[in-house]
Amino acid sequence: MKLHTAAILLLFWLGVFTVHADKGSVSSQPMRKFRCVALSTKQLNIRNLVSYEKQQVPTDAIMFINAGGIRICVSANQKWVQAAIKRIDESRAAKRNNPSF
Repeated sequence: MKLHTAAILLLFWLGVFTVHADKGSVSSQPMRKFRCVALSTKQLNIRNLVSYEKQQVPTDAIMFINAGGIRICVSANQKWVQAAIKRIDESRAAKRNNPSF
């Protein structure tokens, strides 16, 4: 009976060590990547959008990030989406050329 208990205890500690070693430190973990799963059908207010990311997996989409940090995924082939991307790119370029902006 004692051998059985020792074996279970050994397996438990090996499991704990494996999970702990697998996770590593926070700084060694890759950044959490957000993915678009569902797409919004509503047109967003372009003036509130500060950034975007293009995504192809699991679906071809644009993830907009608004001033409050909220991420909204939309279909990339809409006319207003292309206008929003152009506006964000122009805003980024202006900030690079004029750091006090």
